[in-house]
Amino acid sequence: VQLQASGGGSVQAGDSLRLSCAASGRTLMRLNVAWFRQPPEKEREFVGGINWSDDNPVYADSVQGRTTISRDAAKNTVYLQIDHLSPEDTAVYYCAGDSSGAYTPRRSTSGYFYWGKGTQVTVSS
Repeated sequence: VQLQASGGGSVQAGDSLRLSCAASGRTLMRLNVAWFRQPPEKEREFVGGINWSDDNPVYADSVQGRTTISRDAAKNTVYLQIDHLSPEDTAVYYCAGDSSGAYTPRRSTSGYFYWGKGTQVTVSS
């Protein structure tokens, strides 16, 4: 499966942004799909994920309450919406897929085999 993240850009603090993760070659419906981000000069970190079984999302504490991950089966796409953006959200955002069948999306990059190219999000104060 090939994944492609899109929707990034330059926004102002307080804005919202919705990123898309589109898949080709395989349906996303049997994959746990997660979003990770990598701020400048920092490690890649888990943002949130949605599981294959019942679309139950989980989120990192840093974005809990202002982030929504959803799946559109018809479009074979998973979305990440982040509200109330701050400069600390500036990063390259990646989506990743896991076909292991685990119920809960894993929070480590090592749990994902499929990766898309990232999309840059820059938040100005």
